[in-house]
Amino acid sequence: MNNPFKKFFSNTNLFGGSASSSAVGIDIGSSSIKVVEIKNKGGKAVLETYGVVSLGPYADMDIGRVTNLSPEKIAEALKEVLKQSGVTSSSVAIAIPVQSSLIFTIELPSQVKESEISSIVPIEARKYIPMPMTEVSLDYFVLPKAEASFEETNNSDPSSSQPGKTEVLVVAIQNDAISKYRSIVSQSSLDASFFEVEIFSSIRANFQHELSPVLLMDFGASRTKLSIVEFGSVRNFHTVNRGGADISDAISKSLGITFSKAEEMKKEFGLFGDSAEKNLADIIKVHMDYIFSETNNVLLEYEKKYNRTISKVILSGGGSLLRGLNEMAVNNFKAEVVIGHPFSKVGAPAFLEKVLSATGPEFAIALGLALRKLQ
Repeated sequence: MNNPFKKFFSNTNLFGGSASSSAVGIDIGSSSIKVVEIKNKGGKAVLETYGVVSLGPYADMDIGRVTNLSPEKIAEALKEVLKQSGVTSSSVAIAIPVQSSLIFTIELPSQVKESEISSIVPIEARKYIPMPMTEVSLDYFVLPKAEASFEETNNSDPSSSQPGKTEVLVVAIQNDAISKYRSIVSQSSLDASFFEVEIFSSIRANFQHELSPVLLMDFGASRTKLSIVEFGSVRNFHTVNRGGADISDAISKSLGITFSKAEEMKKEFGLFGDSAEKNLADIIKVHMDYIFSETNNVLLEYEKKYNRTISKVILSGGGSLLRGLNEMAVNNFKAEVVIGHPFSKVGAPAFLEKVLSATGPEFAIALGLALRKLQ
């Protein structure tokens, strides 16, 4: 999947395509940094190395805690994970977190000419951006018309949704965020080929050739990101401000244990619960119920607007590895539910297959960045 946003998320000095060229993707999250390096060998993307470092200790906090580190501290952690994982290239691609950006769609009359869209979008975008336009970098992508997409036979007329409208997907990134990540890159003695909003990297890593509407649920430490994607285009995006760290914090406070112990119990037992601590599953379920309730509202709004239903749900992010989450998702959605397996897109030694399958969702963003760099 190509990223449609090329105005300020990339430059002309992208990967050149030589057989030995390397691509490095870096995902700087709120609780950890993930890196993936792949190489083009014989026309195929092959995994070279990957690694992760927790940011909690760099803020004198527990592993798994959400942090707000300075660029200097992040650069320190980044250099450490690059060193420990054995990354060889200094040319990298960096993900911009969704909390530093806004993603939304606007509708324009069908009479608007393509040549006029570039001047109209900034004016319309002001309605959605709660800050001066001089403080953000803006880009947009005209979404394909609904009648051009494949529809499942049990759906009604696809052209009935939003007749006479041109939909435009708009992304706005805070200039301060771009400056921050450029500073991190510079202090880490790296060269950034491009920056990309994380959700597009995650889509690239998790999707195959899905045509019908698909929901991507990306479970992070501080938030859960929901993307409805059709034909490779984001039709709807929503953020639920609750993630894995919130669950661990609730376990810690409810059971009177340390955050580290709560993290350990969450990962070991998850929604299946612990016979020695019967309240554990209920504590986790309260938070998951909230996330799924928000998700169902997003799906309902989408279905009303486009008269189409979700055919598949892909679970991604480190939080998607929570035990029992897949079963809960199956019970909640009337659609196929799968856990993303990003590393299936690259070649790797057979003995690593189980490890990569289990850890893959956590590295989706970093791998998605690296895959784009090889394109």
